[in-house]
Amino acid sequence: MIRMLFPILTTAVVLVSAPLTRGGETSEATKAKLKKDGFVELFDGKSLSGWDSVENPNVWSVTPEGAIKGDGPRSHLFSPKEYTDFHYRADVKINHGGNSGMYFRTKKEGGWPTGYEAQVNNTHKDPKKTGSLYNIKNVTEQQIPDDTWWVQEVIAKGNRIIIKVNGKTVVDHVDPEKRHSKGHFALQQHHPGSVVQYKNVMVKDLAKDKN
Repeated sequence: MIRMLFPILTTAVVLVSAPLTRGGETSEATKAKLKKDGFVELFDGKSLSGWDSVENPNVWSVTPEGAIKGDGPRSHLFSPKEYTDFHYRADVKINHGGNSGMYFRTKKEGGWPTGYEAQVNNTHKDPKKTGSLYNIKNVTEQQIPDDTWWVQEVIAKGNRIIIKVNGKTVVDHVDPEKRHSKGHFALQQHHPGSVVQYKNVMVKDLAKDKN
């Protein structure tokens, strides 16, 4: 009987210790509170007005539900303005095997843009998972199930960068190299077969010299 029970108990421990966190979406009430606190919407839920893509712009669209959707070959969708210090947030959803990222302080350019990236990757083969400060401070555990909305936040003040997933701080890093100090936000569409969605894209400008 002991031999029969052992694998069952082992499986139960694995399930309890799984790192996945619950998904979430920004409610209208939360959005209203954020606006009172100084956040502004960067996307109106209807059009991509002001946003720009240097390559493969046709991969980007707006869904009937009011989300920015990336589906197709590599492309990056750049915000209208540049920012230095900020609190940046969005609701995110990505499919199985999908890969994306919330770039910040990035240059508007083709290829893989120069800048910081807050990783969006739940089950793609890349070991750097959702919430990673890509190639600088990596998260290796899966945080979110596939096809589930979650809130991802980036707080950048000087060379300190904080990344939160559903309110949980997964990265709090001071970059001694001070790699990037100013630039655009950019949403990434990584590869064909990857399908990512973003909505409730908002920012609070923390810089003294407003852009």
